[in-house]
Amino acid sequence: MKIGWLSTGRDQAACNLLADIVARAQQDGIELTIAAVFCDREPGESPESDRFLELVERLDFRAVTLSSAASWAAAKEAGVSRAAWRDDYHRRVMDLLVPFGLGAIVMAGYMLIASPAMCRRYAILNLHPALPDGPTGTWQEVIWDLLDTEATETGAMIHRATAELDRGPVISFFRLPIAGEGWENLWQQFRAKRAAASVVEIAAAEGEAEPLFAEVRRRGEVREIPLLYQTLRLFADGQLATSSGAVFAESSRLPLDLTDLVEAELGRRA
Repeated sequence: MKIGWLSTGRDQAACNLLADIVARAQQDGIELTIAAVFCDREPGESPESDRFLELVERLDFRAVTLSSAASWAAAKEAGVSRAAWRDDYHRRVMDLLVPFGLGAIVMAGYMLIASPAMCRRYAILNLHPALPDGPTGTWQEVIWDLLDTEATETGAMIHRATAELDRGPVISFFRLPIAGEGWENLWQQFRAKRAAASVVEIAAAEGEAEPLFAEVRRRGEVREIPLLYQTLRLFADGQLATSSGAVFAESSRLPLDLTDLVEAELGRRA
């Protein structure tokens, strides 16, 4: 399985994610073949993406670049709509990726929405910090939604990117309890605040520092890379495969509940 990697390389987190996945595979002796890393910023566009591209070079991966900013600026000048530009831009991206024979492509800090045609052509894997039937939106929006509805569990999932944001076919996920033992005091404090203010008001006043919010984020975030790694490991082992953009498992039905593998991975790296 030849894997592609899509990233804007906009911050240190983009570097950390790629380096962490590669390091885990090397430590485990897993042949994780990342055949091409695509970045929608070209060398010289920003210090952050330059550092990302330097990392790609150090890891001896093939970097492929096409400036989305320059492309969109030219399209706007010509009066092209955003949707039409997105389709044309990703057609050019696909042309650049053809020689690499990619199967799955990881969307890792890629700040663009892939075109419908690209989503149909490739199995583009996206990590969303919620369970398959959970909230959509940013990770912040997801957590505030969980607190508003007083959810008892959350998680994260790897799903195929489609034209419908955060709702493509789910490949794998993990579950994380956020109620019960160890959570009672945080929920009591939050409910006391809700007696005098709405969740929107609490969010505005405290933001990500709100203790219950922060703990949900902390416990979920440390499990996200293990989920991605264990999913990619299944591709590398041949237990997951792709065909015409679809993903299927050799011996089980999707989605795969990888909670036990994620917890074991978390404990092993602690």
